[in-house]
Amino acid sequence: MKEILDAIQSPDATSADFANIKLPESYRAVTVHKDEAEMFAGVDSRDKDPRKSLHLDQVPLPELGPGEALVAVMASSVNYNSVWTSIFEPVSTFGFLERYGRLSELTKRHDLPYHVIGSDLAGVVLRTGPGVNAWTPGDEVVAHCLSVELESSDGHNDTMLDPEQRIWGFETNFGGLAEIALVKSNQLMPKPKHLSWEEAAAPGLVNSTAYRQLVSRNGAGMKQGDNVLIWGASGGLGSYATQFALAGGANPICVVSSPEKADICRAMGAEAVIDRNAEGYKFWKDERTQDPREWKRFGSKIREFTGGEDIDIVFEHPGRETFGASVYVTRKGGTITTCASTSGYMHEYDNRYLWMSLKRIIGSHFANYREAWEANRLIAKGKIHPTLSKTYSLEETGQAAYDVHRNLHQGKVGVLALAPQEGLGVRDEELRAKHIDAINRFRNI
Repeated sequence: MKEILDAIQSPDATSADFANIKLPESYRAVTVHKDEAEMFAGVDSRDKDPRKSLHLDQVPLPELGPGEALVAVMASSVNYNSVWTSIFEPVSTFGFLERYGRLSELTKRHDLPYHVIGSDLAGVVLRTGPGVNAWTPGDEVVAHCLSVELESSDGHNDTMLDPEQRIWGFETNFGGLAEIALVKSNQLMPKPKHLSWEEAAAPGLVNSTAYRQLVSRNGAGMKQGDNVLIWGASGGLGSYATQFALAGGANPICVVSSPEKADICRAMGAEAVIDRNAEGYKFWKDERTQDPREWKRFGSKIREFTGGEDIDIVFEHPGRETFGASVYVTRKGGTITTCASTSGYMHEYDNRYLWMSLKRIIGSHFANYREAWEANRLIAKGKIHPTLSKTYSLEETGQAAYDVHRNLHQGKVGVLALAPQEGLGVRDEELRAKHIDAINRFRNI
C-alpha cells in the first residue's frame, strides 16, 4: 500500500508507473459478517448500533473481470444505505449478494461470508480489465454507484430500468469503504480537480440521487419559479436538493429539525426555512392515526413563505412520518417525488387529496449513467458544492455510521481510506479559491 500511496502523492508518477506497481494480495476494508446477520434480532431500529456490526478486516483482493477496474480508494463517505447494511434492515444484504452470485461465473465472487460496503469513492485507477478503453492506471476518478448488466433492452433508454440494476457496495460486494474497490469501469467519472479527496468522495450517491429526483425529466423536472418543499434540507440528500433548487431558479422551502440546521440552509442561500421541532408538528396522533389538522397547519406555514401559493414539488425521503402531509400540501397538479423511507416504508395518505387534485407520486431511485455524469459535471464546474461536515478515519467508520443513523450529523460524513490526512488531492487551486467558502460551508457551522 505504501508504494501505491507514494505514486499517488508523486507529481511525476506516470500511467506506466501505476501499471507496474505490484498489487497487494489483501487490503483493509469495512465489512459486515454473514454470521452476525441476526445480532440485532428483537432490538428496536433506533437502538441498533453500527459500531457493533461494522468491522475493519483484511480481505483478499478480488479478481479483476472484463469491463471492470480496481481503484485505490483515497476517501469514501457514509450514506444511509451503509446504515441499513450495518443494522441489517430492511433485510440483510447477504441476500442481495447471494442472488447476484447466481447470475454468472464472474458474479460468484460477490457471494462471500463478508460484505465490503460503501457506495462512494474518490481515488486512482490501479488496473483495468479487458474491454476498458476510457480509463488507464493513474487516472484520478470518482465513482457513481449504479451497477447494471445492460443485456436486456429495458435499460437502454434509462439504465436505472435494467432488470439487473444494483447499487454498488450495497447490493454488490467490494465497495468503497476500503483501501481498494472493485467497480465496473462505466461507474467511473473524472474527479473534480478543485476538491480534496474527501470532498470529492462526498457528493456521489446523494448528489446524483437528488439530481434525478428533482431536476431530471425522470423525476420532477423542476423549472424556474417552482416552490419546492425539501424535507431534511441540511442533510445528505436535502443539502443537494436545496442547492439544485437555488441554482435552477426555484424557491426551496427547507424543513429542518434544529436552529443549527436552519442556519445551514440560510447559509446556502435559502430564505424559507421551517424548524419542524420548534413549530411542534406532530403529523401522527398515535402509531395508526394521522392528524389532518397538523397537515393544514403545516400548509398554512408554507403559504407564509410563498405568498399564499402551495407546493409544486415535494422532495420526499423520510417516508411514513411525513408522507401524508406531503401529499396534502402539494398544489393541484403538483408532484411528490420519493426516493427513500428513512422513517418507515409503509406510507399512508388520504387519496382524496391525490386523485381529486390530479397530483402525481413519482418513485425515484439513484440515477442513470447520464444523470450521474451531469450531476458530477456540476460539481466539477463549481455550480454545486460538497456538503462535507466531518471526516473520520477508516477505523472510525462504525462511529460515522452511528452518527448518520442517529441524525447527529450535518450534510455528508466523509471517511479517509488511503489518504493520510484531509486536504490532499487538490489540482486546481484557482477554482478552489473562488468557491472556498461554499466548499467549507458545512464544516464552519
